[in-house]
Amino acid sequence: MPQGKFKLKTKVPNQKQKQKGKAFTRRPNAPIQPKKQQFTEQQKLKQMVSKNVNRVVEDEIRGRAKEGHINLSKAQQAVAKQQKEKTNTIEATTSK
Repeated sequence: MPQGKFKLKTKVPNQKQKQKGKAFTRRPNAPIQPKKQQFTEQQKLKQMVSKNVNRVVEDEIRGRAKEGHINLSKAQQAVAKQQKEKTNTIEATTSK
């Protein structure tokens, strides 16, 4: 005669089964924070410096290649004129 109770395999009702959720959930009151202000300003400064350096180097190389005579297309002339005006206005406001 067996000792102990007879073991029955029972099924758990659907309501009590654990439902798998998302692996990672973010609370709505804790959104992903934006990048720090200082970091973005440093990136902007680095980008401005690199653009200015590249522009000066390009002008120097063009000057050496064409012996000071630069042939620009109409679109390039318009852009160069606009940049000169922009730098002149910036210099005028900073000098005051």
